[in-house]
Amino acid sequence: MKKEKVYKIFSHIPTLETDRIIMRKMLVKDTDDMFEYAKSEQLTEYLTWYPHTDRDYTEKYLQYISTRYRTGDFYDWALECKADGRMIGTCGFTRIDCPNNSAEAGYVINPDYSGQGIATEVLGKVIEFGFTVLLLHRIECRYIVGNNASRRVMEKNGMLFEGVKREGMLVKGIYRDVGTYSILCDEYFSDNY
Repeated sequence: MKKEKVYKIFSHIPTLETDRIIMRKMLVKDTDDMFEYAKSEQLTEYLTWYPHTDRDYTEKYLQYISTRYRTGDFYDWALECKADGRMIGTCGFTRIDCPNNSAEAGYVINPDYSGQGIATEVLGKVIEFGFTVLLLHRIECRYIVGNNASRRVMEKNGMLFEGVKREGMLVKGIYRDVGTYSILCDEYFSDNY
Protein backbone atom coordinates (compact mmCIF):
# COMPACT_ATOMS: atom_id res chain seq x y z
CA MET A 1 0.00 0.00 0.00
CA LYS A 2 1.25 3.48 -0.85
CA LYS A 3 1.36 6.30 1.70
CA GLU A 4 -0.18 8.59 -0.90
CA LYS A 5 -3.32 6.44 -0.97
CA VAL A 6 -3.59 6.56 2.83
CA TYR A 7 -3.11 10.35 2.88
CA LYS A 8 -5.73 10.79 0.14
CA ILE A 9 -8.31 8.70 2.01
CA PHE A 10 -7.74 10.25 5.42
CA SER A 11 -7.40 13.87 4.28
CA HIS A 12 -11.13 13.50 3.56
CA ILE A 13 -11.86 10.89 6.22
CA PRO A 14 -15.01 9.06 5.18
CA THR A 15 -17.99 8.88 7.50
CA LEU A 16 -18.76 5.33 8.61
CA GLU A 17 -21.86 4.06 10.34
CA THR A 18 -22.82 1.19 12.63
CA ASP A 19 -26.21 0.40 14.12
CA ARG A 20 -25.74 2.88 16.98
CA ILE A 21 -22.80 5.09 16.00
CA ILE A 22 -21.87 7.62 13.33
CA MET A 23 -18.10 7.57 12.86
CA ARG A 24 -16.87 10.95 11.57
CA LYS A 25 -13.94 13.30 11.91
CA MET A 26 -13.41 14.99 15.26
CA LEU A 27 -14.53 18.60 15.40
CA VAL A 28 -13.83 21.52 17.74
CA LYS A 29 -17.55 21.46 18.57
CA ASP A 30 -16.86 18.11 20.31
CA THR A 31 -14.84 19.87 23.02
CA ASP A 32 -17.37 19.57 25.85
CA ASP A 33 -18.23 15.94 25.07
CA MET A 34 -14.58 14.92 24.78
CA PHE A 35 -13.53 16.80 27.90
CA GLU A 36 -16.27 15.03 29.86
CA TYR A 37 -14.56 11.66 29.41
CA ALA A 38 -10.96 12.71 28.73
CA LYS A 39 -10.64 14.31 32.18
CA SER A 40 -11.33 10.96 33.87
CA GLU A 41 -8.45 9.33 35.73
CA GLN A 42 -10.43 6.06 35.72
CA LEU A 43 -10.65 6.12 31.92
CA THR A 44 -6.99 6.98 31.37
CA GLU A 45 -5.64 4.38 33.82
CA TYR A 46 -4.87 2.01 30.92
CA LEU A 47 -4.13 4.67 28.29
CA THR A 48 -0.81 6.25 27.32
CA TRP A 49 -2.05 9.81 27.88
CA TYR A 50 -2.84 11.75 31.04
CA PRO A 51 -6.33 13.07 31.80
CA HIS A 52 -7.10 16.39 30.13
CA THR A 53 -6.55 19.15 32.68
CA ASP A 54 -9.23 21.58 31.50
CA ARG A 55 -11.64 22.36 28.69
CA ASP A 56 -9.10 24.64 26.93
CA TYR A 57 -6.63 21.75 26.69
CA THR A 58 -9.27 19.61 24.96
CA GLU A 59 -10.24 22.44 22.59
CA LYS A 60 -6.59 23.02 21.60
CA TYR A 61 -6.15 19.28 21.07
CA LEU A 62 -9.14 19.18 18.71
CA GLN A 63 -7.85 22.25 16.84
CA TYR A 64 -4.52 20.45 16.39
CA ILE A 65 -6.28 17.29 15.17
CA SER A 66 -8.08 19.31 12.47
CA THR A 67 -4.67 20.19 10.99
CA ARG A 68 -3.67 16.53 11.04
CA TYR A 69 -6.84 15.55 9.16
CA ARG A 70 -6.05 18.10 6.44
CA THR A 71 -2.66 16.49 5.81
CA GLY A 72 -4.14 12.97 5.87
CA ASP A 73 -1.88 11.65 8.62
CA PHE A 74 -4.50 11.12 11.34
CA TYR A 75 -6.63 7.98 11.19
CA ASP A 76 -9.09 8.23 14.08
CA TRP A 77 -12.86 8.71 13.98
CA ALA A 78 -15.07 10.50 16.49
CA LEU A 79 -17.89 8.30 17.73
CA GLU A 80 -21.23 10.09 17.69
CA CYS A 81 -24.05 8.28 19.45
CA LYS A 82 -27.13 8.23 17.20
CA ALA A 83 -29.48 8.14 20.19
CA ASP A 84 -28.37 11.45 21.74
CA GLY A 85 -25.92 13.09 19.31
CA ARG A 86 -23.06 13.11 21.81
CA MET A 87 -19.45 12.40 20.87
CA ILE A 88 -18.68 9.48 23.16
CA GLY A 89 -15.18 8.42 22.18
CA THR A 90 -12.83 7.63 19.34
CA CYS A 91 -11.80 4.61 17.32
CA GLY A 92 -9.39 4.22 14.44
CA PHE A 93 -5.83 3.43 13.50
CA THR A 94 -3.05 4.59 15.79
CA ARG A 95 -0.51 3.82 13.08
CA ILE A 96 -0.44 2.46 9.55
CA ASP A 97 2.63 0.58 8.35
CA CYS A 98 2.39 0.97 4.57
CA PRO A 99 5.43 -1.14 3.54
CA ASN A 100 4.02 -4.12 5.47
CA ASN A 101 0.30 -3.54 4.74
CA SER A 102 -0.50 -3.57 8.43
CA ALA A 103 -1.96 -1.25 11.03
CA GLU A 104 -2.63 -0.92 14.72
CA ALA A 105 -6.14 0.01 15.85
CA GLY A 106 -7.30 1.55 19.12
CA TYR A 107 -10.41 2.90 20.81
CA VAL A 108 -11.58 5.00 23.76
CA ILE A 109 -15.18 5.03 25.02
CA ASN A 110 -16.77 7.41 27.53
CA PRO A 111 -17.27 5.32 30.71
CA ASP A 112 -20.97 6.33 30.73
CA TYR A 113 -21.33 4.23 27.56
CA SER A 114 -19.06 1.32 28.46
CA GLY A 115 -20.39 -2.20 28.88
CA GLN A 116 -22.86 -1.77 26.00
CA GLY A 117 -20.79 -3.38 23.24
CA ILE A 118 -20.06 -0.08 21.50
CA ALA A 119 -16.28 -0.61 21.46
CA THR A 120 -16.79 -4.03 19.88
CA GLU A 121 -19.16 -2.55 17.30
CA VAL A 122 -16.87 0.30 16.21
CA LEU A 123 -13.66 -1.74 16.26
CA GLY A 124 -15.42 -4.21 13.98
CA LYS A 125 -16.19 -1.37 11.57
CA VAL A 126 -12.57 -0.17 11.62
CA ILE A 127 -11.32 -3.71 10.96
CA GLU A 128 -13.77 -4.03 8.05
CA PHE A 129 -12.55 -0.69 6.64
CA GLY A 130 -8.94 -1.77 7.02
CA PHE A 131 -9.42 -4.97 5.07
CA THR A 132 -11.94 -3.84 2.44
CA VAL A 133 -10.82 -0.25 1.72
CA LEU A 134 -7.17 -0.04 2.77
CA LEU A 135 -6.57 -3.66 1.68
CA LEU A 136 -4.45 -4.35 4.75
CA HIS A 137 -2.95 -7.77 5.39
CA ARG A 138 -2.83 -7.52 9.20
CA ILE A 139 -4.47 -5.44 11.96
CA GLU A 140 -3.35 -5.56 15.55
CA CYS A 141 -4.46 -4.04 18.84
CA ARG A 142 -2.42 -3.64 21.98
CA TYR A 143 -3.57 -3.29 25.58
CA ILE A 144 -1.91 -2.68 28.92
CA VAL A 145 -2.11 -5.88 30.94
CA GLY A 146 -4.93 -5.59 33.45
CA ASN A 147 -7.33 -3.95 31.00
CA ASN A 148 -9.48 -7.04 30.61
CA ALA A 149 -12.43 -5.16 29.10
CA SER A 150 -10.26 -4.02 26.19
CA ARG A 151 -8.87 -7.51 25.72
CA ARG A 152 -12.43 -8.89 25.46
CA VAL A 153 -13.29 -6.33 22.74
CA MET A 154 -10.40 -7.69 20.68
CA GLU A 155 -11.47 -11.29 21.21
CA LYS A 156 -15.08 -10.52 20.24
CA ASN A 157 -13.75 -9.18 16.92
CA GLY A 158 -12.03 -12.47 16.11
CA MET A 159 -8.54 -11.28 17.00
CA LEU A 160 -6.06 -13.85 18.26
CA PHE A 161 -3.77 -13.41 21.27
CA GLU A 162 -0.10 -13.22 20.29
CA GLY A 163 1.57 -12.65 23.63
CA VAL A 164 2.75 -10.13 26.18
CA LYS A 165 5.77 -7.90 25.83
CA ARG A 166 7.06 -7.67 29.39
CA GLU A 167 7.57 -4.07 30.51
CA GLY A 168 7.32 -3.22 26.84
CA MET A 169 6.07 0.32 27.22
CA LEU A 170 6.95 3.22 29.50
CA VAL A 171 3.59 4.73 30.42
CA LYS A 172 3.39 7.71 32.77
CA GLY A 173 6.76 6.85 34.27
CA ILE A 174 6.04 3.14 34.84
CA TYR A 175 7.10 0.21 32.65
CA ARG A 176 3.96 -1.70 31.76
CA ASP A 177 3.39 -5.15 30.29
CA VAL A 178 1.65 -4.89 26.92
CA GLY A 179 -0.43 -7.61 25.27
CA THR A 180 -1.07 -7.91 21.55
CA TYR A 181 -3.97 -9.37 19.58
CA SER A 182 -4.16 -9.51 15.79
CA ILE A 183 -6.29 -10.60 12.88
CA LEU A 184 -5.16 -11.35 9.33
CA CYS A 185 -7.09 -10.53 6.17
CA ASP A 186 -7.77 -14.17 5.26
CA GLU A 187 -9.01 -14.89 8.80
CA TYR A 188 -11.36 -11.93 8.63
CA PHE A 189 -12.86 -12.94 5.29
CA SER A 190 -13.17 -16.61 6.21
CA ASP A 191 -15.13 -15.63 9.34
CA ASN A 192 -17.27 -12.88 7.80
CA TYR A 193 -18.05 -13.91 4.22
